[in-house]
Amino acid sequence: MKPEALLHPTPAGLFCPIGRFHVDPVRPVERALITHGHSDHARAGHAKVLATRQTLDIMRLRYGEDFCGEEQAASFGEEIDVEGVRVSFHPAGHVLGSAQIAIERQGLRIVVSGDYKRGVDPTCAPFVPVACDVFITEATFGLPVFHHPDPRDEIDKLLTSLKQFPERSHLVGAYALGKAQRVIRLIRDCGYSEPIYIHGALAKLCDYYVGQGIDLGDIRPATIEKSSPDAFKGAVIVGPPSAFQDRWARRFNEPLIAFASGWMMVRQRARQGGVELPLVISDHCDWPELLSTIEEIGPSEVWVTHGREEALVRWCELKNIPARPLHLVGYEDEGD
Repeated sequence: MKPEALLHPTPAGLFCPIGRFHVDPVRPVERALITHGHSDHARAGHAKVLATRQTLDIMRLRYGEDFCGEEQAASFGEEIDVEGVRVSFHPAGHVLGSAQIAIERQGLRIVVSGDYKRGVDPTCAPFVPVACDVFITEATFGLPVFHHPDPRDEIDKLLTSLKQFPERSHLVGAYALGKAQRVIRLIRDCGYSEPIYIHGALAKLCDYYVGQGIDLGDIRPATIEKSSPDAFKGAVIVGPPSAFQDRWARRFNEPLIAFASGWMMVRQRARQGGVELPLVISDHCDWPELLSTIEEIGPSEVWVTHGREEALVRWCELKNIPARPLHLVGYEDEGD
């Protein structure tokens, strides 16, 4: 069987015609297999959704009880038959509940990575390499220039700034799902035990992470309407990047704006966003990690999607690994 007969790109996303399902479709479909809860991969309105229990819970928190018609939870490693196609979910190390999806029929196995990272992250299950014939990898940071530093070193910059500017409120921009909880946990693991204040948009997901056994320490609502701005002097406040563009952020005491993202390697992005303290913390693989992952898995073929596709395709070709870009659209960088 040719790989394209088992899985191929369509305007709605990757489609398995034999199993009659899509993977991370960008529009409502009859049956969707979802890799993780970020909104560019997990959309509401599908008739049937198959995903990990945590991803289903996160979709419910974000979209409401009626986010889909019918749901089915998959445990990591569990093999599920979908119209004669064997599928299984395996940890991707991106955010809580994130999974790679293995799709197998007649001895041919394709693994869709979804978004993934290889670094240590106590807020989610670590990436597990899965042997396959075709590896479909993301390439968000698929250029040789991207080498991510140790995230603990980035958090040390934040803690140093707190000591240097004890009168200033330190506002840390972090995406609501995954990045915010990882940043809070990193701050804790680096020895910071003071209360951390969070924007209301993070509350439900932080509560869910805590309910799943992820210790985030003392987190409190950053409710400035009920407090004097002076109450947040020298405090850490975590919120979604969108909140830093409105009056909410300007109410704090001499706010120092930080932003946790792999894109903070690009200085122009930091300047354009008014970021005073860029923190290069990514939930995606950098260039060396993408290459080492492909070498470790050893697939016969690599398909590259949503990111800097051409450079990674070229590297595969130089290594005599057949590769192609998929040119899928509709996938942004919510969880970078």
